[in-house]
Amino acid sequence: MVQHNIDIKRLKIPEPIVVITDLSLYYGKTQALKGITLDISKKRITSLIGPSGCGKSTLIRCLNRLNDLIEGVTVEGNIKIDGQDIYAPAIDVTELRKKVGMVFQKPNPFPKTIYENVVYGPRVQGINKKSVLDEICEKALKKAALWNEVKDRLRTSALDLSGGQQQRICIARAIATEPEIILLDEPCSALDPIATAKIEDMLVDLKKDYTVIIVTHNMQQAARISDYTGFFMLGTLVEFNITTEIFTNPREKQTEDYITGRFG
Repeated sequence: MVQHNIDIKRLKIPEPIVVITDLSLYYGKTQALKGITLDISKKRITSLIGPSGCGKSTLIRCLNRLNDLIEGVTVEGNIKIDGQDIYAPAIDVTELRKKVGMVFQKPNPFPKTIYENVVYGPRVQGINKKSVLDEICEKALKKAALWNEVKDRLRTSALDLSGGQQQRICIARAIATEPEIILLDEPCSALDPIATAKIEDMLVDLKKDYTVIIVTHNMQQAARISDYTGFFMLGTLVEFNITTEIFTNPREKQTEDYITGRFG
């Protein structure tokens, strides 16, 4: 395979908010990420694609240090968010996770009311004034494109909602703490096409205010909504570029093979 000297080393992107340099991660002796170097642009949608087990989810879990919770994990290299080294000893991980919200593959609303789900984060942060919480709840649900569907049932259980609505509740919960970055790990994999379309429309809307990083197996989804796409294989970032370039003019044969369905 011809190795291009790809500008992957540092694709010039506008306003990088996340700067990852030579990032490697090990689960015990097993290397899951191999020398990842990548900048992520502010208030854009960046998709990470690639076959299962290639390191996409591991990478985004580095950005809010969720991998810290796994025993035997070693992280090497450097990640800066807003110019700050997030693995520096002085970093307050709770503050970091406020800035970097996370939405998981399976909707995981708490067994509480819709309202209490959304205001959970602000309450933890010490906000208890009802008028303030009411405002936060309404704003977050509007941004999650859910307000009109649930505004008359805020005191009912979030568990009574459909799967797609539950996922949007989880997104509203992430937004309620006013993060800068929202990480989404396969957020639509359990949803039907209609619910998926609603979430995609909402994410495109959210990038006015937030940086969105999404791991997806759905290449059409990446092509539809993202500004930049990174293709991963076996813990390596094979190619990173503007989404239209990745899908119409990939530089690497591995990328082309994956996109055209020849493997993976």
